[in-house]
Amino acid sequence: MNALRHILLVFAAMVASSLNAADTGALAGVRHRVLVSTDIGGTDPDDFQSMVHLLLYADVFDLEGLVSSPFGPGRKEHILQVIDRYERDYANLKTHSGRYPAPAVLRAMTKEGALDNPGPAGIGSATEGSDWIVQCARRKDPRPLHVLVWGGIEDLAQALHDAPDILPTLRVYFIGGPNKMWSVDAYNYIEENHPKLWLIEANSTYRGWFVGGNQAGEWGNTGFVAAHLAGRGALGDFFATQLRGTIKMGDSPSVGWLLRGTPGDPAQPGWGGRFVRIWDGRKTIFDRLTTAADEVEAFGTVEIALAMPVGMTGANTARLLVDNRINVAGATDGRTLRFRFSPRDAKLWPYVVRSDFAGLDGRTGAFTAVLPPPEKTSRVSARLPNWWIDDPAPEAREGVHLGAKHVSRWREDFLRDFAARMLRCEAPKS
Repeated sequence: MNALRHILLVFAAMVASSLNAADTGALAGVRHRVLVSTDIGGTDPDDFQSMVHLLLYADVFDLEGLVSSPFGPGRKEHILQVIDRYERDYANLKTHSGRYPAPAVLRAMTKEGALDNPGPAGIGSATEGSDWIVQCARRKDPRPLHVLVWGGIEDLAQALHDAPDILPTLRVYFIGGPNKMWSVDAYNYIEENHPKLWLIEANSTYRGWFVGGNQAGEWGNTGFVAAHLAGRGALGDFFATQLRGTIKMGDSPSVGWLLRGTPGDPAQPGWGGRFVRIWDGRKTIFDRLTTAADEVEAFGTVEIALAMPVGMTGANTARLLVDNRINVAGATDGRTLRFRFSPRDAKLWPYVVRSDFAGLDGRTGAFTAVLPPPEKTSRVSARLPNWWIDDPAPEAREGVHLGAKHVSRWREDFLRDFAARMLRCEAPKS
């Protein structure tokens, strides 16, 4: 075991020198302020995996907040479940680094975020989580606050609404894709009202953590868990129970972004990816029900804004059932009935209207989400000067996933470093 530990640590040191000399990641000794907003315990158990990963690296960050911002059933208690496992390993961990935060400190910074959808406005009432974001951002610290959004973006939107003065302090890494689909109203609020926000919108780059790269033997998504995580302390065993012992860790690229690379410059390579400036025209608005011939941008925003039918009132309700599984509530101002959606994949998206107003109920439509052409993506947005997105270049794709190769290229590096960290849970430093 000591020989394995030595090999892993030596390789981790070699990785440090493989990135450019401008590496300002945490593993290069730069301490970054970090707050995580997560839908852990909600629709996808991979947040449990990413939380284990985060806590193993908690000694190299100044961790300031853990906010439960779920879509669905996830709650603050699910963050605390991982901290409970961390506490069991803490005696060993702190012998390897005196900067691991005490479990009580982690529990004190764990907050409950938004539980309800704020509706089309994208903002509602302050939560314990949104207030904590504001409090952390206003601390007297010259460093930016990195907000890693692993789930709903509602608490960040609320914090910006309640305290717009915090905007210059924030550096946001948003795991978009499905999270954007569920949080499209909050996303729309931020994009329309806070265009100067510094934000990475990773809609597909994050998939490089579990798609592509070397998947052979111990580096495979299942093989790695069996070889390097199961049996390695309470955290390792807990990780191994998630997703039947298979790596996804879809939110971990946001942590990798801060571990190795140049977090101040999204155009530079690093474990969390490499990004390009965002372009305009990503929202498409229709004043009618659409057809399959209508094209919109994949991962963009679609709005269907219908004139209120004669006889329909604000007391009536309407929703779109998209792809036979996703409910999109309609909102009205008395004149227009509006539906907003973000398609997470390039494909056909059919829908049917469900309404208690007979003139709408049962009507059908569709639209086709497509990847944007180069002539569009090459024109960077002047309105969103600090907004970054997945690299659309064909050579950066892993299959259909834009930008994912900018993460998967580092797969052996970040997994080998993770494996070395897991050894800390197993035994105290000798």
